[in-house]
Amino acid sequence: MGSDTRTFAELVRARWGDHRPGLAYEDQVLSHHQVAAGAAARAALLADLLPRGAEPHVGVLLDNTPEFPQWLGAAALAGAAVAGINPTRHGAELARDITHTECRALVTDRRHLPLLDGLALPGVRVLVTDTGAYAELLAPYEGAAPEPAPGVRPDSRMLLYFTSGSTGAPKAALCSQGRLAAAGQSLVDHFGVRADDVHYICMPLFHGNAVIADWAPAMAAGAGVALRRRFSASHFLDDVRKFGATYFTYVGRAVQYLLATEERPDDRDNPLRVGFGTEAGAVDAARFEERFGVRLVEGYGSSEGGAAVQRTADTPAGAIGRAAPRDDLVVLDPETKRECPPAEFDTGGRLVNGAAAIGELVNRGRSPFEGYWRNDAAYAERVREHGWYWTGDLFYRDAEGFLYFAGRGDDKIRVDSENLAPAMIENILARWRDAAAVAVYGVPDPVSGDQVMATLAPREGVAFDPLAFGEFLLGQGDLGTKMAPRFVRVVERIPVTATNKVRRGELRREGFWGGDGELWWRPPGGAAYRRLTSDDRAELVAAYRERGREELLRAWS
Repeated sequence: MGSDTRTFAELVRARWGDHRPGLAYEDQVLSHHQVAAGAAARAALLADLLPRGAEPHVGVLLDNTPEFPQWLGAAALAGAAVAGINPTRHGAELARDITHTECRALVTDRRHLPLLDGLALPGVRVLVTDTGAYAELLAPYEGAAPEPAPGVRPDSRMLLYFTSGSTGAPKAALCSQGRLAAAGQSLVDHFGVRADDVHYICMPLFHGNAVIADWAPAMAAGAGVALRRRFSASHFLDDVRKFGATYFTYVGRAVQYLLATEERPDDRDNPLRVGFGTEAGAVDAARFEERFGVRLVEGYGSSEGGAAVQRTADTPAGAIGRAAPRDDLVVLDPETKRECPPAEFDTGGRLVNGAAAIGELVNRGRSPFEGYWRNDAAYAERVREHGWYWTGDLFYRDAEGFLYFAGRGDDKIRVDSENLAPAMIENILARWRDAAAVAVYGVPDPVSGDQVMATLAPREGVAFDPLAFGEFLLGQGDLGTKMAPRFVRVVERIPVTATNKVRRGELRREGFWGGDGELWWRPPGGAAYRRLTSDDRAELVAAYRERGREELLRAWS
């Protein structure tokens, strides 16, 4: 558990008596005092609701409505923990998330109630917030003061938030009150968050990003928050202006969706000061600042909190930054456990020693990672040799120590014995003005290793032009010959998770064999892209069969 000395319950209590606007949602505005009072009432209810001896866990199955932050505050005051439940999961998967985290209470609303139909949830009390029964249940506790329960400490468990389930069932990472309070204060210090700032929370609160990187610093600074039920690119700028938002966070493809909206002459007329997130890419970050006048700060922090990379003023283009002060980060070869050599670049800025330089980011220092709920095997995968924390993410590091993100651990692409960074290729393809979003991943080569494949979503109303795309690739000096996509799938919208992260596992499984959209390819030795015909597909299948790799196609289908 964490060793920080401040509890998050103290931050909730500090807002008691603060009558400035604290939470805005649609046409509703609550003061900081009202939010703290709401948290106190729910904490008192929770104390009576949870069975004695049961784990103090409450599941929250909601969109970003005012109930969500009030239940987060309630958990802090009560010494309980919130498990954010992802509403895009259904059936047995959804039931598993609720029962795995041992929730004895589940907070939801009528919108999400049908998701629970037919689920076996023994011992779970369901609270439906937008009903008269809920109001009656809560009424006796109105007027409670936000006093932390006895025994609330910095190491008290507060969050069980699920990491990606792309390689199996999602893991519930643990976060203590002390760690959450410290993370919020760190971002306050880093971005100079003020009490008169307004944090726009459009990323889902069931995910760690919105809670740790957006809500927590707002609470630490006494800043206001504005909620959007679910992320909407078309409503983003209107919301920002309506609420006077100065700060927001993003993950995945959210920035690309914002850039794909129709440009307006007054795009720069907004109060935003900074956006903080991951996976926007240098090209789109520059476009965002040019169009909206808002600086995006790309950061890196593993979902579990085991490692962090911080950007500094001297960070070169394309890099994330250097290790945070508390971390001792290295890039190691996962097989030899030896440190990878520094990255080397040609005059065009292209990585030329990817086979050697790309490895897994490892924290050899004191990691704040607090483990997973009831999952020793997953913990052992993260914390290994010498107690080091292995992030599972690919990076490379230059001679000055700046770190560059190369992709997730299972994203590695190996072409002709050379390791390629999908994130780097995506940043290059993102320069193509006709692309609204791009995802790059590897598909098996008929002989050995991989071939590069890209899924591309054109801007609205723009048709894919294979000749123009090929010419664009030829004009990119930092795109090596092995990095150019062999296959390109053109779709209306790239499949993403509820947190706007690309479903790469799904794309890899589809390969050139399945999936929707138009499929183009560049035959070996060819320079131009053309549609993949049924005859082309048959020849490819024969090539896999001839070399005993046809099973790879069966796995896709």
